[in-house]
Amino acid sequence: MNYKNILEEIKSEVEPLIGSGKLADYIPELANVSPSHFGIELRFIDGVSYAVGDTNIPFSIQSISKVFALTLAIKLVENYVWKRVGVEPSGNAFNSLVQLEHENGIPRNPFINAGALVISDILISNLKQPKNELLEFIRKISNNQKININKKVAASEKENGYRNAALANMMKSFGNIKNDIDEVLDLYFFMCSIEMTCSDLSEAFLLYSNHGVLPNGNEKVISLSQTKRLNALMQTCGFYDEAGEFSFKVGLPGKSGVGGGIVAVLPGKFSIASWSPELNKKGNSVLSMKALELFTTKTKLSVF
Repeated sequence: MNYKNILEEIKSEVEPLIGSGKLADYIPELANVSPSHFGIELRFIDGVSYAVGDTNIPFSIQSISKVFALTLAIKLVENYVWKRVGVEPSGNAFNSLVQLEHENGIPRNPFINAGALVISDILISNLKQPKNELLEFIRKISNNQKININKKVAASEKENGYRNAALANMMKSFGNIKNDIDEVLDLYFFMCSIEMTCSDLSEAFLLYSNHGVLPNGNEKVISLSQTKRLNALMQTCGFYDEAGEFSFKVGLPGKSGVGGGIVAVLPGKFSIASWSPELNKKGNSVLSMKALELFTTKTKLSVF
């Protein structure tokens, strides 16, 4: 199969959609990104990769970072994690306060904002330097020591993070945030402002495609069981309240972020990352959603 040609075809088919979405302007710094960007990179476990478009431009990974934070948390205290967060799709907006109050401060899953705040709290309780250790973990699995945060995005998140502060305070009132709220929010905003490229993300997510083992060096990072659970959560909860749509149209476990990135895996085979900053009403990249749907349609490669 000529994957390079397929990716080129996909690029030409999705580019007419530029202008049909909206930048994530509720985080002002993200509204400064050019809406015309598009990149897609396919990477197989054996190291062979194919890239088209803007695959080497760093962008704010936002909620994609929640997969990395959760991975680190379950490496440290797996059973404890599931006492603090659930594993069900939310069916509501990723920053819903109503659902959280109704369910007594226990987030429905680790990928909505409330769930990621709890994971941040767990990392603070179990790591001496949570920011540095999370960043070093991401650098390691992506094989890029230059990955860092965008300080302007972090500041913009902090200045406009009122709803996340409300979520953290509500969970604190239920006893599901143990540390200082400002410290928890600071780590959360830090991880959302990490910048990576499609190339970085496709490399990092090989971990989840390769059953918890880094193909580069064959180091076992997480167990087979932990990898299975992470992939299951990405399949059912990785796209806010559009996870069913992504599963229906694409058929791969994956995770999106409001920076416009989407990364997905076919266990045992490959990872694929796409980036385009314009979002649909559910907060997912218009072009990247369509690009991955076209990819699995054209190649007939999915988990189903």
